[in-house]
Amino acid sequence: MPKDFTHTPADGATCPVQYGAICWRMHRGKVEVLLITSRDTGRWVIPKGWPMLDKCPASTAQQEAWEEAGVKGDVAEDSVGTFGYDKVLKPGQSLPCRVAVYSLRVGELKRKYPEDKMRSRKWFKYSKAARLVAEPELRGLLMALPVLLDIEPAVA
Repeated sequence: MPKDFTHTPADGATCPVQYGAICWRMHRGKVEVLLITSRDTGRWVIPKGWPMLDKCPASTAQQEAWEEAGVKGDVAEDSVGTFGYDKVLKPGQSLPCRVAVYSLRVGELKRKYPEDKMRSRKWFKYSKAARLVAEPELRGLLMALPVLLDIEPAVA
């Protein structure tokens, strides 16, 4: 894996970097997030994937949102944060990864998309989405989403 696609944590080790999208919309004045199920365990996740040589990180996140969730929309050029997780390679073997996350405002949700037979998708209020994901750092990003999107002021 090229050096550009790794992240060096505090301990000096390197781990692969993926790019992901928090797909969101405004519904009845509230921020909602689209979660998808993972292909292997069926747990709730956001669309994410490996770097694409012909795409910048934000465009890669946008492409993953299309392939995994059928989302078309506007992606922010700047990351809203990162989270770590262990990518299961095969039973008993995993790889620690970092995911740079980009917000993607959903403009359209297609019924047919590349992984429509492999995943389920569902809209949740951002705070419920945060409770459903397993990764603590992603949970924090989802809880802070209205503030990160500059939709709601931070609560003092």
